[in-house]
Amino acid sequence: MQLVEIFDKKGAAFFIELPLHIYHDDPNFIRPLNKDIHQVFDPAKNKAFRHGKCTRWLLMQDEKPIGRIAAFVNRKYRNKGDEQPTGGIGFFECIENQEAADMLFDVAKSWLLQQGMEAMDGPINFGERDRWWGLVVEGFKPPIYQMNYNRPYYKDLFENYGFKPFYNQICWHLFVQQKPQPKFYEQHARYAAMPEFSVRHAKKSNIPKFAEDFIAVYNAAWANHEGNKTMTREVAIKMFNSIKSVMDEELIWFVYRYEQPIAFWVNLPELNQIFRFLNGRFDLLAKLKFLYLNWRKICTKFTGIAFGVIPEYQGQGIDYYMIVEAASKIQPRQRYDELELQWQGDFNPKMLNISKNLGAKQSRVLTTYRYMFDRSKEVKRHPVLH
Repeated sequence: MQLVEIFDKKGAAFFIELPLHIYHDDPNFIRPLNKDIHQVFDPAKNKAFRHGKCTRWLLMQDEKPIGRIAAFVNRKYRNKGDEQPTGGIGFFECIENQEAADMLFDVAKSWLLQQGMEAMDGPINFGERDRWWGLVVEGFKPPIYQMNYNRPYYKDLFENYGFKPFYNQICWHLFVQQKPQPKFYEQHARYAAMPEFSVRHAKKSNIPKFAEDFIAVYNAAWANHEGNKTMTREVAIKMFNSIKSVMDEELIWFVYRYEQPIAFWVNLPELNQIFRFLNGRFDLLAKLKFLYLNWRKICTKFTGIAFGVIPEYQGQGIDYYMIVEAASKIQPRQRYDELELQWQGDFNPKMLNISKNLGAKQSRVLTTYRYMFDRSKEVKRHPVLH
């Protein structure tokens, strides 16, 4: 077996194609779009390069790739309670062979040591935490868009090397026609009786307004959490414009008090229900096929992308008010059967309780692992958020 660092297009192509060999007989595997993986490693497309660097390797045997890994350092990457500089590894794929996996982990560890790191987390993304984050340990079902997927034996490859769980990422499933619990309707009635409160869904015709409403809530609710930064108007408008062609207006909701935004709930149709038919491509023909399948409304599932309430209204039932209003529009249409909520850290009991109170059931668990380079140091679990 031989490790090869990737510097050219041929190596990058092998990196993209390798999962097809690992999952050739797995009906749950959905090939990611090639462009989504390429963009992670493109300094012109990935802003993480402004404050970090990365590299990646292939593991070859008989001139064929049998494994891959990426390693990266990001000066913006820090978790609550961290006492050491920590790098990341991601996009790990490997045959069921511990020696092969160890070679991949070793080369990443060696490179990260050279960068001054004292630990590595993985599998994580070189960029935002809403994609390519965590190892699936429960719920081996078709992944949602830009979610990691892996073979069950990957857990042993990580843990046999010495990785320890840093935190678990819980995803939740809900049947759309399921009625919320009575306390949701009680809170809805309370706020609906006060004229200063209102709930509205987004409209494609007024993206700038809803982008501004989004950042007002996001910056108040999430910008101070680890790994998050203040969002600008330009970034928010770009984000909303990027999803405009696929967004369903009645899946994106805002709460207002005296016309000031105080909460949002952003969902999107589950695009992997379409992308599974594109074989990783997004050229002109693939885009036409995408538009046709989207027009056919083959997405019967939607995914919770973001949820936020400004601090003054957290725990006050404003989220229940918003959810009941959304359900009153979404359920009668009967377009969607299922909702899956993106991962919520086991260190965030407030978010977990919202999902539990909705009546949602755990759909899958992913784990973010940590490996301390000084083997005498223990891995401390991520602190609980209060």
